[in-house]
Amino acid sequence: MTTSATVAASDDERDDDSGEVLEEEVDSGVDPRLRYTCDLSDDDLTARWVKTPEALGSISLGFAHEGRLINAEQFPLGGETGAWTVVMPNRAWATAETIEYVVAAAREVHRLRPDAPPLRVNGISLKEGGWFRPHRSHQNGRDVDLGFYYATAEVPRCRACEKVMDVGANWDLVKALVTLTDVQVILVDRAVQRALRAHALSVGEDPVWLASLFDGGRNSLIRHARRHRDHFHVRFYNPRAQELGRRVAPLLAQRPDQNLRIYRVRNGDNLGKIALRNKSSIRAIQKANHMRGTFLRIGQVLRVPMRGPCTRCPVPPPVEVPERRRPPPSPAELADVPADGSGTTGTST
Repeated sequence: MTTSATVAASDDERDDDSGEVLEEEVDSGVDPRLRYTCDLSDDDLTARWVKTPEALGSISLGFAHEGRLINAEQFPLGGETGAWTVVMPNRAWATAETIEYVVAAAREVHRLRPDAPPLRVNGISLKEGGWFRPHRSHQNGRDVDLGFYYATAEVPRCRACEKVMDVGANWDLVKALVTLTDVQVILVDRAVQRALRAHALSVGEDPVWLASLFDGGRNSLIRHARRHRDHFHVRFYNPRAQELGRRVAPLLAQRPDQNLRIYRVRNGDNLGKIALRNKSSIRAIQKANHMRGTFLRIGQVLRVPMRGPCTRCPVPPPVEVPERRRPPPSPAELADVPADGSGTTGTST
């Protein structure tokens, strides 16, 4: 007899981040046009997946709020320059693209402000992805929590952190993320946004460009989220890892060790229901999770092996990375442009 998950452990549900942006599903019959993995034919991809999956590099499966991670890389613990520090190494697994983006932004801030304390890299994903407390997202290696810069490396206790943070350094970080990386969204409290925007205007940033970042509605790169008054939640596009995730999903059954879902137990679940819903068995779930009995708790994260292809797994839309939103050239930059116009930097939208 299987035991249903009880309501007593519902703290895991109450602790989910609010304001995190969910991604839209599409019909699984969509045949996307390849953009970022054209070097791999279908036959090449299948052969590598079966024989040497590690050669494919990082793979981001599913959605940020319902997905997992294959061939994850652990975020480097710190650069020689001290540009960043990793707060939770066991929860700092990501795709290679995500790591590259965060490192680029951290190095840019360090270049501009060599005396600033290191950027604090907090939660990203678990090694195999999936849900972990308290996040709703952070499941497939593309979400990163970045701590604010303060005057010193010591993090103050604050409720209105925008009043004590180093606004200039944090604006430099945001600008680096927007202009140097394929950022999808930056979630942070409105009060912090107001402080950042005021500073950006005070140092001469283009008002129209700032409006595109802050006031674009669903097209804004910087959006409000409750409980994000002491950190940035940054989500990146991962063109290669996401496209590989779409292409590998139908091939999972060819590697039984990877043909699984990361499942978070909900109220009323039991092993029988979970097994039936995911084409698995109670014994297989117990073995994969080193379980002796059948007791479950709400919020528990299970590895669920599947028999055959997953027909209920979430299918993300084809990834298409938009052009980076760089600001227009400053007057000083325009003054350096040769008379024939060569070397002009176009404005991205």
